[in-house]
Amino acid sequence: MDVSECESRTEGEAMELQHFSHPHPLVSFKYQIVAREEVDPEAAFCLGCEKPVEGWSYGCNQCEFYLHKGCAEVELAPKIQHPFHPKHPLTLLPKSPYPGEGICDLCGKKFGGFVYNCNDCSFDLHINCALLQSSIAANFPNSLHPHPLFFIQNHNNEVEPHCSGCQKPISGPIYHCSDCTYPIFNLHKECAELPLEINHPCDRKHPLTLLPQPPTHPQKCSCSLCRIQWKGFVYSCSLCNFDLSLDDFLFSPPTITVASHEHPWMLVSRKMSFVCDFCGTDGDHTPYFCATCHLLVHKNCISLPRHIMMTRHRHTITLLYSFRQNQVEDWMCKICYEEVDISYGHYSCPASRCRYIAHVRCATDKAIWGGTIMLEGYDEGSEEVVDESWNLITDVVEQIRIGELMVASEIKHSYHDHNLRLTFSGKTKDDDSQCDGCTRPISTPFYSCEQCKFFLHKDCAELPKEMPHPFHKHLLTLSNSHNEYGYSWCNACRRQYQGFRYRCYEGDCSFEIDIQCMLLSDTLKHPSHEHSLFLVHNNEGTRCSACFERLYSWDVAYRCMKRCDFSLDVGCATLPLTAWYKYDRHPLTLTYSDDSEPSQFYCDLCEKEREPNDWFYYCADCDNSLHLNCAIGDLPYLKRGNKLKEYSHEHLFTVVKNIWNCPPCMVCGEVCNGQALECKESECNFTVHWDCR
Repeated sequence: MDVSECESRTEGEAMELQHFSHPHPLVSFKYQIVAREEVDPEAAFCLGCEKPVEGWSYGCNQCEFYLHKGCAEVELAPKIQHPFHPKHPLTLLPKSPYPGEGICDLCGKKFGGFVYNCNDCSFDLHINCALLQSSIAANFPNSLHPHPLFFIQNHNNEVEPHCSGCQKPISGPIYHCSDCTYPIFNLHKECAELPLEINHPCDRKHPLTLLPQPPTHPQKCSCSLCRIQWKGFVYSCSLCNFDLSLDDFLFSPPTITVASHEHPWMLVSRKMSFVCDFCGTDGDHTPYFCATCHLLVHKNCISLPRHIMMTRHRHTITLLYSFRQNQVEDWMCKICYEEVDISYGHYSCPASRCRYIAHVRCATDKAIWGGTIMLEGYDEGSEEVVDESWNLITDVVEQIRIGELMVASEIKHSYHDHNLRLTFSGKTKDDDSQCDGCTRPISTPFYSCEQCKFFLHKDCAELPKEMPHPFHKHLLTLSNSHNEYGYSWCNACRRQYQGFRYRCYEGDCSFEIDIQCMLLSDTLKHPSHEHSLFLVHNNEGTRCSACFERLYSWDVAYRCMKRCDFSLDVGCATLPLTAWYKYDRHPLTLTYSDDSEPSQFYCDLCEKEREPNDWFYYCADCDNSLHLNCAIGDLPYLKRGNKLKEYSHEHLFTVVKNIWNCPPCMVCGEVCNGQALECKESECNFTVHWDCR
């Protein structure tokens, strides 16, 4: 937005303001507000409160800096003593003193505007949060929370958007704990004032006691009524082992009517064991009952969507509950790879010849399904073939005919300034050339730039702008940008990488994945194991059979489903099957076991011992054995010659490999045998291993 194009103040009024937060004088202007339903592509945001600029405001003619009139002229105290941080006074700063965007320690949101900061505690309080009016909440029971709570009458949506009690979005007056920074503790006024004991028809013998989150109550307990994993407050009876979430206490009507089922559901207010007819899992308390169809279901299964779409399958899948009692053939869930009993509800693909099927709980798992619901009446077969050329990021400049196919011999790629020409055979001038898309060694066919060292495998050049992937529940978008240091972390293999990436831009999700992992599918045939491996999301408690690292619940991994207890994390699954050692004329092969004598367990490059059960690279002709990192380097997906920034050094580093004649690492003192970072500034001569940086 150009300030000079906006309406200026009338003569005689103040035209300029020198504000403490900006080095240039600010000019007064009036911003015309567009209609609320329109989206203004040039909308300006106030750098103080980070809300859209409206009406009379101040702006800088030299840079994009804007302030509301109220934010610019309000007399903010340079230091305040705030109840949200009673230990030390807070100092007003133009922006957070920490690298990157600031994160408010009250609301947990990112911001770039004014901040009250405590340097001693590294505490930031966004200006909107600092101006909230609060008072100490009296008589809140310590049994529910050990710290004092502040009552905030109007929080203006500036706090963490969920209530720690009912797990619903925050609205209206709230209670806030300034001592709890992670997780942030907020309560609706209604949730904070709930009775500490209730009588409920689900447990007629004993009263239910209100209990908070851990440690008083087990984390992620399952509500006995809806069976969902619950983190908030519960009403509990320890004698009956019965738990009732606030969601079910506040929102469990005696009768539920939904569009997906023609009859009403009635709550059975008594303890009983049953198998849910929709999801096929056990229940032991208060189901909902359809008297016409004679169905018993969990409360949360009533609202299961009929048609859903997920990234693991190309078609819409449909919830079926025909309940055939005579099952003729075995069906395997394509998500957990366990048997599906089709006499209960399940999701399956209605497309002809497609045998995709999944358990209800698997298909609707939050890690698998992104929440996309297809409307009733959607017909997969009626969808016309869509021209997917819009999804490509290349323009064809010239084509050639090869047999019956037309192949693009010259293209213009969105991520390079010059045209690229196709090479079908031969080598590059530099045998160590790497693809700028996936950073793997270049191989034919590939596109290259005649003016600079830019290479793309043909497959990488033809990647679409958007793709689904079984690793993630949302659609992913191709990008060529990285963080301020010049590289990114892959959320699948956990390695640093450069080149292209696919990233999720859905809400606050920041999932990103390198091209090497993007080319993987949900099944894998790996030479290290005799059976096919299948992609599994929940791997809590298991270990990778290659590197023996523990896997966590958020890790994806490939597992054998034939009870072999074999798993591969994505990092080990994507290790190259061959590697090259500069003193061996043969390729080294990835090897999974070693029958040699213990005295032979050493690496021929670094001359250090190898663990007998670890994978390694081996040349049978020359009897050379190398550690994995010694063979492929610590940074196999960083392109040699690229510049990187590290906070520990004032200059840019260059990624180099096999620098035998370079100075030793300035941190550990050893000479690098693989990849390292080298400063090429004159008279600097600073070299550091990646792990020592």
